[in-house]
Amino acid sequence: MRRRRITLLLAVAAAAVLGLTVATGVGTARPSKQAAGYKVFLLPKFIGIPVFTQNNLGAKAAAKELGDSVTYNGPTDASATKQVGFIDNAVRQGYNAIIISADDPNAVAPALKRAKAKGVKVISYDADTAPDARDLYVSPPSAKDIGFFQVEWLGSQIGYKGKIAILSAAPTAANQNTWIKFMKQALKLPKYKGMQLVKIAYGNDNDTKSAQETQALLQAYPDLKGIIAPTTVGVAAAARALQQAGECGKVALTGLGLPSQMRSYIKAGCAKKVGLWDEFKFGYVAMYAAHAVLEGKLSGKAGESFTAGKLGKRTVGPNKTVIFDKPLVFTKATVDKYKF
Repeated sequence: MRRRRITLLLAVAAAAVLGLTVATGVGTARPSKQAAGYKVFLLPKFIGIPVFTQNNLGAKAAAKELGDSVTYNGPTDASATKQVGFIDNAVRQGYNAIIISADDPNAVAPALKRAKAKGVKVISYDADTAPDARDLYVSPPSAKDIGFFQVEWLGSQIGYKGKIAILSAAPTAANQNTWIKFMKQALKLPKYKGMQLVKIAYGNDNDTKSAQETQALLQAYPDLKGIIAPTTVGVAAAARALQQAGECGKVALTGLGLPSQMRSYIKAGCAKKVGLWDEFKFGYVAMYAAHAVLEGKLSGKAGESFTAGKLGKRTVGPNKTVIFDKPLVFTKATVDKYKF
């Protein structure tokens, strides 16, 4: 009888241990977050250009510090439809979060909402999605500042007078359209009343098309005084087109460009003043934000904060938005200071 009682007690104990194992996942093949880190998919508008490559390098540096992993991939051209395929694949492959620069905020929203419904966290950066399709937006510097600064950068070169044009990316790009909205607001101020916006052209973030659009602007408006290109692809293509046409110094150019891309054009006088932000650090902060959301430390509520590793504290503002950093300005005197 005693032996049977001991056997019974051992069986109960074994069942209890088994129950604990099943409940906690201990002893199963599935890796825990502590063992393997979070899996994050970084989805740019498209791959193959330095700005998004820098975002990837920054995100991977942050992931290494956090014990997470980042997969970087996306379309080879700007296409919201193609981004949807990458979103769906990331969900099927078990990624914990998607960090996305949306080519079209509304076109990618249904796929992102499906991802969220399956527990995937969505962090937009660079170009936002529809707000209800993401958990957090890591924004470039204030959209108003970006728009107003570019108008001032160009105005100061042309004496605040003359016809100007904007060379944008895709017509659906949310960040471009927001910046252009603020450019138009700036142009209504008395200081800029002598500047006339004659055309908004779209190069679709394609080098060849952006150069062609620049050439078309020069032909359509022989008295054009300046061009604003708020896109790294567009501003480099426009500078090259101006240089090839012998228009450097005659038609002023400003916009958003990497110093590594624009250094020779700035020194040649084809673009006297260009701005941007550190794209490596942008990807780094976005990855830290994604990790904080996954850890449950950020819900997107205004006033919440997190520490972005070596770059310090960031705070959530209205509309579940975190401002990444302040813009940088590159001129002939400063461009060599920046190595990205």
